[in-house]
Amino acid sequence: QVQLVESGGGLVQTGGSLRLSCAASGRTFSTYYMHWFRQAPGKEREFVAGINRGGEYTSYADSVKGRFTISRDNTKNTVRLQMNSLKPEDTAVYYCAARPASWTTSSGMINYWGQGTQVTVSS
Repeated sequence: QVQLVESGGGLVQTGGSLRLSCAASGRTFSTYYMHWFRQAPGKEREFVAGINRGGEYTSYADSVKGRFTISRDNTKNTVRLQMNSLKPEDTAVYYCAARPASWTTSSGMINYWGQGTQVTVSS
């Protein structure tokens, strides 16, 4: 099992940047594919970004491609999401998520979730 704790959310103006961090417990962090999802009010939880076990391969939703960067540090059991050029439509609760088998864009396939961190982008 793995426990996930996000941090770094907050209020930012359009065009600004934020960096989210997710700290994972346990000694098996490097065996998990890590993801970021987000959920805006009244909407379904959606995939944002994913990264493989070693950090060599990443995947992004089209809506964030070129603006967001996912990275991980297996020595520190941490995954991060650097968010640049933020837009009001990026406003959501952002969740860190882990899956051991492979990465996924489906929230229903995720095994472990963090508690979420709020990101609000003002116009």
